[in-house]
Amino acid sequence: MTGARTPAADTPTPPRTARTPRRAGRARTSRTAALAVLRTEALLFRREPAPLFWIIAFPGLLVAILGSIPAFRHPDPALGGIRFVDAYVPVSVLLAMILAALQAMPPVITGYRERGILRRMSTTPVRPSALLGAQMGLHGAAAVFSALLCLAVGRIAFGVALPGQLFGYVVALALAVLAALALGALVSAVSRTSKIAGAIGSAVFFPMMFSAGVWLPVQAMPTALARIVGMTPFGAAARALGEAAAGHWPGWTHLGVLALWAALFSAGATRWFRWQ
Repeated sequence: MTGARTPAADTPTPPRTARTPRRAGRARTSRTAALAVLRTEALLFRREPAPLFWIIAFPGLLVAILGSIPAFRHPDPALGGIRFVDAYVPVSVLLAMILAALQAMPPVITGYRERGILRRMSTTPVRPSALLGAQMGLHGAAAVFSALLCLAVGRIAFGVALPGQLFGYVVALALAVLAALALGALVSAVSRTSKIAGAIGSAVFFPMMFSAGVWLPVQAMPTALARIVGMTPFGAAARALGEAAAGHWPGWTHLGVLALWAALFSAGATRWFRWQ
């Protein structure tokens, strides 16, 4: 009959959101699996005494040792009138990040890849990215805790002033942690094995320590050298943290250099990272 509707015509078309509950269920499963990975990795991380010592305890211990030297507790004209121990607290903060990013994290990630753990994880609800995120989060948290410990040791034991520009210090610290973790991810990306990761990490480790001022504070470097070092990620971080500690807002140039290096390292890690 003309104008009559067939049963199919009366049946409404299922909306495109009909699969939303299924997708939501998968998302909840992924989040649950990611939290399980984070808990497991945190447990394994706590059982490794060497990384915990070098990342968390060693920088604060170094501040205590240097601060115990009488000559380092007197103002030094070469450092702009501040004490050596005052200048070394930001350096120790950066040292924890360098140790976490170059010596601790890459061997773990490349070891998982080398043993096929990442490849096997790809067949489960747990994504390998959850493991990478857990590692970066744990090492980043350890570096931040070490920074707080260095500040506490410097303040309580040697009267080092707390950062005068607290918000600027937090911004500089966050950018420095991001740059350090991105560098660690890049080393993990280009290293096929844990031995290669250790070799690359060691090769990069010493230049990064020099640029951070471990052997010679950036404030005491010749002007030309300090300008060059200031374009490196940890040289810029040392200047930014030092300025915030002195009560000034970190220079936008230093913050921009940190953000640029973090973006470049992240892009490189994303480009070259392989799960197997």
